[in-house]
Amino acid sequence: MAIRTIVTVNSPKGRVLREKAKKVTNFDTMLIRLVRDMQETMKDAPGVGLAAPQIGVPLRVLVAEYEDEHAVLVNPEILKQSGEVKGTEGCLSIPGYVGDNIRRAEQILVKGKNEHGVVVRITAKGWFARVLQHEIDHLDGILYTDRLDDPKDFREITDEEDEEELAPSVS
Repeated sequence: MAIRTIVTVNSPKGRVLREKAKKVTNFDTMLIRLVRDMQETMKDAPGVGLAAPQIGVPLRVLVAEYEDEHAVLVNPEILKQSGEVKGTEGCLSIPGYVGDNIRRAEQILVKGKNEHGVVVRITAKGWFARVLQHEIDHLDGILYTDRLDDPKDFREITDEEDEEELAPSVS
């Protein structure tokens, strides 16, 4: 396993964050290694979710972990969604900034495969649903900044704030 470099929006490789990721067709040892590297990179950052494009790999793969909820999703798709909540989001690819009042579904049902090619379905609520939606957006070249209703809701993190403290703030 290895910690990979996270691609930021202003970096030379930043364009990968705006491209639709390719569907995974090979469930092999390279995919398993990618998932393990992503998990290690996410924890080291620290973050609660990471999509493969964020480490420069244009594949439809994400990992997420928040409290006792964990997910590895390959080729994920949201099958159902309900409710709507606004919340604050940050992103490892947009360091030092957050967006307030980002609209997301309160609950979702996601279908995908794990790194071994086994079909999985995850029903997620609240913060974990937000994390999964944020990461699935990355696979489609969408950043949370694209979901801002008001540009004033995009702001720099102040000295009093900490990205880790902001992470679970959902209203």
